[in-house]
Amino acid sequence: MRPFITALLIVLTSCKEKPKTEIEKWEEQAQNIEIIRDDFGVPHIYGKTDADAVFGLLYAQCEDDFNRVEQNYIWATGRLAEIEGEETLYSDLRAKLFMTEEEAKTNYEESPEWLKALCDAFADGINYYLHTHPEVKPRLLTRFEPWMPMYFSEGSIGGDIERISTQKIKSFYESGMELPEMELLKEKKEEEMAEPQGSNGIAISGDLTQSGNAMLLINPHTSFYFRGEVHVVSEEGLNAYGAVTWGQFFVYQGFNEKTGWMHTSTYTDVMDEFKETIVQNNGKLFYEYGEELRPVDSTRVTLKYKTGESLKEKTFSMYSTHHGPITHAVDGQWTSSAMMWEPMKALEQSYIRTKQEGYKGFRDMMDIRTNSSNNTVYADAEGNIAYFHGNFVPKRDVSFDYSQPVDGSDPKTDWQGLHTVDENILVLNPTNGWIQNCNSTPYTSALKFSPKKEDYPYYMSRDQENFRGVHAIGLLKGKRGYTLDSLIQLGHDPYLPAFEALIPGLVKAYNSNDDKNPKFKEAIEILAKWDYRTSKESVAMTLAHYYGTRYYQIGVFPDKMIPMERIKYWGSESPIGERLRIFEEVIDQLTADFGTWKMSWGQVNRYQRLNGDIRQPFDDSKSSVPIGFASGRWGALAAYGARYTNEGAKKMYGTRGNSFVAAVEFGEKVFAKTILAGGQSGDPNSPHFNDQVQGYANVEWKEAAYYKEDVLERAKETYHPGKRK
Repeated sequence: MRPFITALLIVLTSCKEKPKTEIEKWEEQAQNIEIIRDDFGVPHIYGKTDADAVFGLLYAQCEDDFNRVEQNYIWATGRLAEIEGEETLYSDLRAKLFMTEEEAKTNYEESPEWLKALCDAFADGINYYLHTHPEVKPRLLTRFEPWMPMYFSEGSIGGDIERISTQKIKSFYESGMELPEMELLKEKKEEEMAEPQGSNGIAISGDLTQSGNAMLLINPHTSFYFRGEVHVVSEEGLNAYGAVTWGQFFVYQGFNEKTGWMHTSTYTDVMDEFKETIVQNNGKLFYEYGEELRPVDSTRVTLKYKTGESLKEKTFSMYSTHHGPITHAVDGQWTSSAMMWEPMKALEQSYIRTKQEGYKGFRDMMDIRTNSSNNTVYADAEGNIAYFHGNFVPKRDVSFDYSQPVDGSDPKTDWQGLHTVDENILVLNPTNGWIQNCNSTPYTSALKFSPKKEDYPYYMSRDQENFRGVHAIGLLKGKRGYTLDSLIQLGHDPYLPAFEALIPGLVKAYNSNDDKNPKFKEAIEILAKWDYRTSKESVAMTLAHYYGTRYYQIGVFPDKMIPMERIKYWGSESPIGERLRIFEEVIDQLTADFGTWKMSWGQVNRYQRLNGDIRQPFDDSKSSVPIGFASGRWGALAAYGARYTNEGAKKMYGTRGNSFVAAVEFGEKVFAKTILAGGQSGDPNSPHFNDQVQGYANVEWKEAAYYKEDVLERAKETYHPGKRK
């Protein structure tokens, strides 16, 4: 009997199914996923579960631009110097100061099971893409891990961490010193000259629309090609359309059938600096905190950096207090930087946002309070419009000035928990019927129905307007009968209020001067007749842009002026001789660059995409497209910002501004129009590399295919991951 039982056990054991290999698991999951590419190459991903949808989403992103997916995680995880060299070492150190790899793994392990499943699907989708595309050679990351999204948990450009100066980190961690004054001034000037970052969000109630439905303008201003356009669907209730930052598994700016969300960079104070009083005792470091001496946390990290064809290493001791990591020195004191750093909760909020079906659910989601770097403009199918100014706002003692570093040794300066969403600045269904935010003050977001500054602590927001906000308010006041197309046209209105503040002062300076320079005469006459509207045909626009830009480069202004105030000062109070001298430099520069100053804006202001590089090269001798849009600095809602250091090129080529934009109408069914700068694919050989640029330039947006029947009608390819022909 015993031999029979033994033989039976052997047979049963041999029949037991072998564990699936990783590749077999990927292939099996891929069968649960369908990717449909429409006529613009937009991927519509359908999965049985949310995890299936995320697997397919990351696979599709890699098909479109693996280069950018990989780049974002090289940067986020602190490994940039391994491919770009020692000059980026302190970007890597910054990443590690806020989270080590071990801490990222711990965050992943402690995540709820549903979030872990999405993180697993994220890694599996990318790794399956690499497995099925052996011709793709990663620059560094040959395998992606499920803890990596903890480093990249919300979709802003860089997020809060980018506001921490790597130059200050370098100065402190190399020498223990603060950044020299000249370097500080250089950083400040570079910040002033940078194309304004930010976005426009406009929500319109059904009271003001022809259809009676609420509408939302989603108008982020980012570097071009920073986000792709996607539609991701599961049988577990996910059905989100919009823009996804390369390598992330949630739609960051977008909509579902019932709700829409648009993020604008916030002026809410969400980061603070604490000057620490360091004491050395028996060879150990402590910091004063009230009557206590607390030990300074210290860990060592070794970073690699590329030099020539080899890698070198550099080891740092990283320091932190309960306020946050030590990032620099101020007035000779070690200084820590405090900001929101709860990657697991931030990742939860970023994903949960996409599945809400009405205001109540969306409002409850905001209670997570980890959307730290953004405001949110909202609209839904119930007819609600809303505006949340910030989401993560620490409570502080208002007797301290948190715009400057505060004394970390005084416990009274500590954050005292977080403000609730109801305590934050919130606008819901204002009587005027619209809400706008253009990175400007929330106290003009809904005319007289806006929040009142005196009702909030000073750190909730700067009461600072900009020309985009002024422009938006002027367009929205008193307007009714909106259609989706008229909302799109509003978002492209050509008027530039900054030049109405700047240019008359130049004309006046010329006319008041007895000794009029004849070389200016015709140019001044053109500007005097200008209506301050941009267009591809306008010579005045070219003159004004070069003049305003040159003033930003060398113009003088009183201390503590915000950008709007500077332009008004240069237009009305700056020395007349300075205005004429700067304008002469503009005429000379245009003549030197192009042989004449009579250049229309479209001749100078161009769109060009030559290859898939993250930092685009530009070449005047190669094909490009004229663009009539202008910089957001001048109040253009349809912002188009250029890089001004184009090696070997004289024309200006756009690098940021309107990138993915959408206009959405909510009703019984959702309807939207969208456009991308360029196209969906980062591959120059793809038909979708530049196929949207003419629609972008001509303000002829495409309809978004949201419902399955519309997707099928426009389908050009249908396949499972790994099975694309």
